[in-house]
Amino acid sequence: MNITPLEKKREVWIDWMRVIACFLVLVVHSVEPFYLGGEGSQMQSGTEAVWAAVFLALSRACVALFVVASAYLQFPLHYDTGTFLKRRAVRILVPFAVWTVFYALYWGEPVQNFKDLLLNFNYAAGHLWFVYMIAGLYLLMPLLSPWAEKVGRKELAFFLVLWLLTTLVPLVRDWASGGQLAMTYGPGGIPQTAKYPLWGEASWNNYGVFYYFSGFVGYLLLGLYFRKFVGELSWKKTLAVALPTLLAGFAVTGGGFLRRIYASSGGVFPFCGDLATGVWWETTLCNDALGTVLVTIGCLLLIRKIGADGRFYKHIVLPVSQASYGMYLGHMVFLAAFSALFLGWLGTGTDGRLGVWTAPAEILLTAVCSYVCTAVCAVLIRKIPKIGKYIIG
Repeated sequence: MNITPLEKKREVWIDWMRVIACFLVLVVHSVEPFYLGGEGSQMQSGTEAVWAAVFLALSRACVALFVVASAYLQFPLHYDTGTFLKRRAVRILVPFAVWTVFYALYWGEPVQNFKDLLLNFNYAAGHLWFVYMIAGLYLLMPLLSPWAEKVGRKELAFFLVLWLLTTLVPLVRDWASGGQLAMTYGPGGIPQTAKYPLWGEASWNNYGVFYYFSGFVGYLLLGLYFRKFVGELSWKKTLAVALPTLLAGFAVTGGGFLRRIYASSGGVFPFCGDLATGVWWETTLCNDALGTVLVTIGCLLLIRKIGADGRFYKHIVLPVSQASYGMYLGHMVFLAAFSALFLGWLGTGTDGRLGVWTAPAEILLTAVCSYVCTAVCAVLIRKIPKIGKYIIG
């Protein structure tokens, strides 16, 4: 088997991106208790709404960054399909199976959890949805790899622009429906949007004109574009593109989230609503929406400038990067505990111990403490001979 130069050379900035993306995942999940609670949505104060919007706008690119990293390193394939799928199965599916069993026993009713696993992930461990998505992309990569090897810049740019158009679809649906869409409820009370049909969609057909060009496949193409056609940029050029892109993405994601909260609450807090309302608040924060894409591109441009590979990189960043998948799988154990601890200690809303700084303090304390504990455990477990890689990946 031939090894390509890309496999020999370590992409330092990719390791930094994984480490950063993993922290952003914990930030996202540290914010969720402020607007999602029990079986519904909630917001204790206008101040908390603003802080939630700020942190979510900055962090919701986390999953997209992971996908871009995978695409940059793996796409197009460096070896035959069978070898690729076997390696990905060992790296992704085996640790996923271990943690799926763990969460089925750890949270909720084990018997019912194992029954539900026949059809989907354990909803108590909702972050595991990511594995199903990335597995689907890995199945798609062999089909697209021959095209990816030969595609030119203009052709790839055309499909990226087409994908960017699909990121407007969630916003168009919201506008066309006049606001919050009707919701139906699936297993475990999980709300599903009754879509406003667009461009070929109907009650009997979900596959509209943009269906096959939407979703995470765009981040696959984005990683490919950066790998093939985006060379080394100066800091001046990087900032000239990254900062406006970040600001625009921040305005769309955070502004849209905040606008929906005030539309639901009428500016009166504390506010409580059903779970469907909380899902509607997240419209502009979705991974397939324009704002998240813009933030992802801005973050990607900035992170590519990180080239530090000294002692801190070798002893901290690199081990954490190598354990980042396991951190993603297992972080909810620590995060749930720290979130409850700090929320109980500092309080919420106008009665918080730190006033307007209560929410950001709780979010950052939860994220940082959870990150450190998860990273230490994941790195140590990964070092266990023979079995560590099957738990952490």
